[in-house]
Amino acid sequence: MLTKEELPDCPVATTLRVIGSKWKIFIIQRLLDHPHRFGELRDSIEGISEKSLIEALRQMADDGIIVRTEYPELPRHVEYRLSELGESMRPMIQAMAEWGTAYQAIVREG
Repeated sequence: MLTKEELPDCPVATTLRVIGSKWKIFIIQRLLDHPHRFGELRDSIEGISEKSLIEALRQMADDGIIVRTEYPELPRHVEYRLSELGESMRPMIQAMAEWGTAYQAIVREG
């Protein structure tokens, strides 16, 4: 989680600091649908390496955006889901998707 010292003055910059890496928005999109296991996330995000996925998931858990649940049964597995804070991003992500769709249409008409 960002410290008080790291917290940007601008709220938009704060948002980008939390979700602005190359892969985090793709992870959030997947988790908006339902919880996923690590392998499901890896397989559903084209081009992401295991190292990048691990790093992004760790950062997102540290920021309180996702919850990591480890199940003790065999075979052992871990599931990731959005936290309440992560779920609160749903309207913002939907607005971004709508804007992106409109922008794509403008560019395609071009």
